[in-house]
Amino acid sequence: MSDKSEEIAKSRQVELAISELDSLPTLPSVNIKLLQLLSEKQFRPSMLAEIIESDPALAAKTLRLVNQQGMTFPEAILPLRQLLDKLPAELVVNELFSADISDYSASQTNDTENILSKSSFALHNLAVACAAGNIAKSLPEPLDYQLAYISGLLHDIGKLALDKAMPKSFARIVSEAKSEQMPFYKIEQKYLGLDHAVIGKRLGQKWNFPEPVVLAIWLHHSNTEIISQNIPGTKIAQVVQLADLIARNSDIGDSGNYDNPGSPKQIAESLGLKNEQLQKITKELPEMAQQKFRNLGLNILDTPEVYYKIARKTATQLAIDKTKLSLENQKLKTDSSHFDFIKELLGNLKPGWSLMDITESFALAWQKFYQTGPVCCYLTIASESKQLPAVVVESPLSIKKTFLNPPSESPPIPPEIADEFQILNAHDHLDWLLEQIDTEFAVESTKLLPLLSQKKAIGAIVFEIRYPKDIELFKEKFKAAASITAAILNLAGTSDSRQRFAEKFAQILTEAKTPKPYQPQELPLIIALAEMASGAAHELNNPLSVISGRAQMLADAEDEEQKKNILKQIQENTEKISQIIQDLMSFAEPSQPRAAKTDIKQVLDEATELAAQRAGIDKLDIQTNLAEDAGQVFIDSAQIVSSIAHIFSNALESYPDQSGPIEVSAQTDSSGDFVTFNITDRGCGMDAQTLQKAAQPFFSAKPAGRKRGMGLAYAARLIQLNNGTIEMESKPESGTTVTITLPTE
Repeated sequence: MSDKSEEIAKSRQVELAISELDSLPTLPSVNIKLLQLLSEKQFRPSMLAEIIESDPALAAKTLRLVNQQGMTFPEAILPLRQLLDKLPAELVVNELFSADISDYSASQTNDTENILSKSSFALHNLAVACAAGNIAKSLPEPLDYQLAYISGLLHDIGKLALDKAMPKSFARIVSEAKSEQMPFYKIEQKYLGLDHAVIGKRLGQKWNFPEPVVLAIWLHHSNTEIISQNIPGTKIAQVVQLADLIARNSDIGDSGNYDNPGSPKQIAESLGLKNEQLQKITKELPEMAQQKFRNLGLNILDTPEVYYKIARKTATQLAIDKTKLSLENQKLKTDSSHFDFIKELLGNLKPGWSLMDITESFALAWQKFYQTGPVCCYLTIASESKQLPAVVVESPLSIKKTFLNPPSESPPIPPEIADEFQILNAHDHLDWLLEQIDTEFAVESTKLLPLLSQKKAIGAIVFEIRYPKDIELFKEKFKAAASITAAILNLAGTSDSRQRFAEKFAQILTEAKTPKPYQPQELPLIIALAEMASGAAHELNNPLSVISGRAQMLADAEDEEQKKNILKQIQENTEKISQIIQDLMSFAEPSQPRAAKTDIKQVLDEATELAAQRAGIDKLDIQTNLAEDAGQVFIDSAQIVSSIAHIFSNALESYPDQSGPIEVSAQTDSSGDFVTFNITDRGCGMDAQTLQKAAQPFFSAKPAGRKRGMGLAYAARLIQLNNGTIEMESKPESGTTVTITLPTE
């Protein structure tokens, strides 16, 4: 398995562990306060607001509960206290009383197994929450205080999830971050293949947090200044990032990060905060956070005796309430048994569910509705590694999510069912699967059928049928259920791929440098972006073909001229989009060069002729000065001719009348290994910001309606493929010089 496949497999295993979490642990001291309020006779859910706003685990549970009850969050605000009182009090009690509790010893010690003190980490989260709320109020266009506060409180829930799901790995990551003085997320990526920001994002989506909160959790370690310019609604992430910097610089609590946090001034300026506002927030923060910390008793060592005393006082009433809820729940389960398979499956699906979650729900519904034995569902979609995601259900209480290694000598989906629905005997095809899942199937009565979407199998379901004589009676029901489920899974797989693409895109944006003169070593970043976009482009071609074909068909059948013209415009524009996609894919995946010894003068002559053709003129004003030792270069002639022609075209366009001249010189370096070309124009030139972006795909300083801006991007890409380099120097009104080096051997 390749390093990339191993990294993907490792991150998928982490995701599986995290996806099993149903809640996060709170500190015992928080639970003591919670139980004291729950025992009040005049209890109202809003009385819990102060406690919930102090603890990430309770805040996460509350947001999840609000969404489960069908209550929506108004755009850009989060009125948590008002929403709490709209929830049934019994439901709030049941949910919050069931919150997990951190181990007492772990909350009081700071040994090698628990390097990050839970109380100190709680203080850090409180500080970030307070700072984020105060920043939100101070902005030129203020944001909702409560939304910013909760976003700050929850920004590190990914760390809480890791600590609960993988405590030993989490302790090791904290230890190494401390000893190496490195950012926490870099150590996570090293060992886990992903970091707590992405894990927190996944939890936020699974538990249906408001979108701004999810963005803040995900992007608070990213380059928010760049991202906020391109993605709407990410200002809250900038606010939380600034709050985190202020808290860390003020040394309030322990976040698990031990590297130098850097100055908050640049982010504050980009948000429009004045220096005196930043100083005021920073000055007031320590006391504000410590006051909340003291009010909630987080500074007092937790003792089991106090907790048990409060627990006994409330247990009786809570048990009565829980019994009522259990009876109601049992009635609901009885009623739901009357629904058929499809209604049950669709009714169980939740927004934010992962592909694995949907597959698990499908396998459970299949076993229940068709009264089968063990069920295994495996997929061949949305897998970046060679492994196949799978869910094995022995019973509703025994469910396993895993990744399977496909067979080496045959396809994972038998050819008989790759594009056609049939029911096969599993023992003829699935020895490779049964060896891996560690679940006993009665082989002779185990069946295999495909999950077909758009006449293509995207996975299969294996199940032990209890009534083999009736298999034909169920065939049509099996087919309908499997087809509908396959369509749902296919959509979820596409969504999963796009989500991972967005995460990778944000990571690359974060790694991008601040503007500077163009240098050739920046090309790998551009290529990486193009290659990812090319992957997305493949998905666009099919729907574009459908749109174009339908528009053509409707236009041919249309008699009314105005409608005919509109349909023609639709078809023409889809063709333009297809061409843009083709440009991007060609840039990302050019053909490999076929290098040969080529005369320099021949290359320049052919490039001059090609540029003249593109410009629609008879002859270019080219002034050449070739050194005697500049004879031949070892290149793919067609690719380099095209590259230099693009550079000539750009030089011509820098003149108001596109007349030139263009000066070209060439000489061999002292080693004799390279020939250096200087291509100079005396046109309008470029400022530093334009120069930085000049070779990026689709960039142009010209107004809308110009060409697509791929010329210099192609040139730089092809020169790099031919083991050459390209650099540009330019000043406004002083022209531009492009320097190219090409190998002689």
